[in-house]
Amino acid sequence: MRVRQLFLALMLQTTLAQGQIRLPPLPGLPLQNLPQSLDQAEPGARDLLSDARHLEISRLIRANRRTIDTDSNGEPVVRGEILALSIDDDALMLAQSRGFVIDRQQSIAAANIHLIVLKAPAGWSTKKALLELRDAIPSGLYDYNHIYGGSGLTGVQPTAEPPIRAPPMGMTDRQSETPRPRTRVGLLDAGVDDTHPVFHDSIVHGWGCGGRQVPSPHGTAVASLLIAHASAELYAADVYCGVATGGAVDAIVAALGWMDQELVPVINVSLVGPRNFILERIVNVLIARGHVLVAAVGNDGPAAPPLYPAAYIGVVGVTAVDAKRHVLLEAERGPQVMFSALGADLKAANIEHGYDTVRGTSFAAPTVAALLADSLSNPSQDAARAAIEALAKQAIDLGPPGKDLTYGFGLVGADQK
Repeated sequence: MRVRQLFLALMLQTTLAQGQIRLPPLPGLPLQNLPQSLDQAEPGARDLLSDARHLEISRLIRANRRTIDTDSNGEPVVRGEILALSIDDDALMLAQSRGFVIDRQQSIAAANIHLIVLKAPAGWSTKKALLELRDAIPSGLYDYNHIYGGSGLTGVQPTAEPPIRAPPMGMTDRQSETPRPRTRVGLLDAGVDDTHPVFHDSIVHGWGCGGRQVPSPHGTAVASLLIAHASAELYAADVYCGVATGGAVDAIVAALGWMDQELVPVINVSLVGPRNFILERIVNVLIARGHVLVAAVGNDGPAAPPLYPAAYIGVVGVTAVDAKRHVLLEAERGPQVMFSALGADLKAANIEHGYDTVRGTSFAAPTVAALLADSLSNPSQDAARAAIEALAKQAIDLGPPGKDLTYGFGLVGADQK
């Protein structure tokens, strides 16, 4: 029975992003009833963790068959759309001669990136369209327009308590009383309700949705945890905008282009999904330009394959631990884990101007992003490398000596007195 409760509760995790459909209300499942670590879980829980996300993906697809398709692994993609990168004019003309139509384009001028979204010919499946382009015009890079989702869940029991404001790591309470410059940090997520009182002392720059505000529980919760660590200047990109195909790669690329233009040094990405070769290429370009991408490793469980973008080389992957410093049952494991942070029983802002209990790797990542952003004012490869190395030295080693597959370098953002 306890595994069944865990399974139902974790199915909620991807509904928080506005780009996901909402499940019917489920019976109250307090987060404190969930097993906190593997040794507390019943046999079979590991498989259910991964099944939960895929069940929600199936529901999303069934409810949006006209706009959402699947790739060969069952991951959600925008139906009939293929992304093309590094495609020259001759190749583009050849694609058009085969019935493909240019639907929209994204550019990151400073990085010489030009992404084209092609519409497949009528009657073609998305899988067929991708295979045709790869076979007939191999000179470019092509992939699906994958859809990414959130990586955490909010509690069913509201609380009146705000996120705890903590001084940056290494600072005493007395030192933290001295006015400091605002920390500039980026958030790539669903919409943020910046009218919530928790953002009163921060500056929030919004992007996306044609200037409309589409607040979401997930984006608002993650944003509140980002600014809980310091007085922040937050660059919040909404890549969902309340639509079923929100969280697609082309929206993520456009948001990253805005972050690059604004010279945002650290970007928090609490989204997860499959490997996408075009997104990987662009993430590599951003890292080479000195940006730090911090991403949640995901909640599909310790036996699950890696999720992205956390598993891309160079991305700072973050896992979650509870108050007893045990890794969460649902947290993924692997070489992509670089740091651990608190990700259970946290208080985060909700869109009702109150606070909820949140859990998951989504809500651990902001701690790491805020700590790194505190020492970086602009994108810089050398400064980014130094900041990550310094944070690794300050981490509390929780697993085997050195970096390991469960805790990475160890716990950061905790009281080390």
